[in-house]
Amino acid sequence: MILKPVDVVENISPEDFKNNYYKPQIPVVIKSLSHNWAAYKKWDWDYLKEVAGNKEVGIYNNVKSDAYTPVNKADSYTTFGAYIDMIRKGPAAWRIFLFNIFNHAPQLSKDFTWPEHLMSGFVKRAPMLFVGGQGSITHMHFDIDLSHIMHTQFMGKKRVLLFPYSEQYKLYRKPFEVLSIADFSRYYDDAETKINLEEFPALEKANGLDVTLEPGDTLFMPGGYWHHMEYLESGFAMSLRALNPSITLKLKGLWNILGMRSIDTIMKKTAPMKWYDWKKKKIYAAAQKEN
Repeated sequence: MILKPVDVVENISPEDFKNNYYKPQIPVVIKSLSHNWAAYKKWDWDYLKEVAGNKEVGIYNNVKSDAYTPVNKADSYTTFGAYIDMIRKGPAAWRIFLFNIFNHAPQLSKDFTWPEHLMSGFVKRAPMLFVGGQGSITHMHFDIDLSHIMHTQFMGKKRVLLFPYSEQYKLYRKPFEVLSIADFSRYYDDAETKINLEEFPALEKANGLDVTLEPGDTLFMPGGYWHHMEYLESGFAMSLRALNPSITLKLKGLWNILGMRSIDTIMKKTAPMKWYDWKKKKIYAAAQKEN
């Protein structure tokens, strides 16, 4: 892989953000965007347990999806408080994603400000919390609706690997899915041994970005950007989604949700192995053209 660091700024003006990152669709980390939010000092494990500790949540392990795995199906369930207790004790490769804690504790919405001075179109009914124990992994994917994301880390460090949507075939994207068939786990230790380049040779030519998020950092991820995240420490972050202003990409995101995902779900239920084998042929044929 050919990796560069993500640009990091302390603060940024709306004009610079739009011209240098939003319009050209380039990720950036804004160090101080959240520092004037009440959440920056107020949100910690104890407070989250206090406001939503009794709520049941689905938790996910590090096993990559296979031919039979339904989309977004949790691997286990527990209460949010019990989960927090578990990951505070030490390494625990379990994560929570797309947890709308604000449905259970609406008062949290008063603790941050939507960054509308930077971009518009935020989906205010759906801010989401992402939580992970040390060692947990969010495998390489892009967000199905192609929305832009402001992802703010509140606790713990997390390492993020990013690729533009255009690199999808070098990343071995599964047809009718938003996932890569390749495993990028611990890519930063020793890419040549941790990532199987013999099986996935096109990855050597993939152009991406690498960054470690620290508490208080906000990462702007343009719509369609591939991302792989690893929790170096137990922590949590919040994503604020903004609809893509492009009508074409809005329609493509709608197709991904209503059409593409429905077809994949049906085929996984009716002919999982035949469907998986067909996908693999398509994946490697597309990657071969890139290599």
